[in-house]
Amino acid sequence: MHYILQVDFPYTGPWGNDMVPAMEGLAQSIAKEAGLIWKIWTENAAENEAGGIYLFADKANAERYLALHADRLKQAGIPHVNAKIFAVNEALSNIDGWSA
Repeated sequence: MHYILQVDFPYTGPWGNDMVPAMEGLAQSIAKEAGLIWKIWTENAAENEAGGIYLFADKANAERYLALHADRLKQAGIPHVNAKIFAVNEALSNIDGWSA
């Protein structure tokens, strides 16, 4: 079974293409996380929020990464992270075009 990790937190930029050089090293590091299949980077400049949607191969790695990421954000001055972990209903998701 696969798991989705949904994360958002306060963020003031940079946004869009300006975020790429600022976060490329972090993105490369995240790509090497155990159990990670993919991450979608999310941003909402109007609301000053950023985050991501992650697909993990298992719940244990999703939970481990969430703890690591929340600590990383706390050290960067972001004290509160909104996060949820969901199990993927693969049978229904496959009907709608999802595949892992």
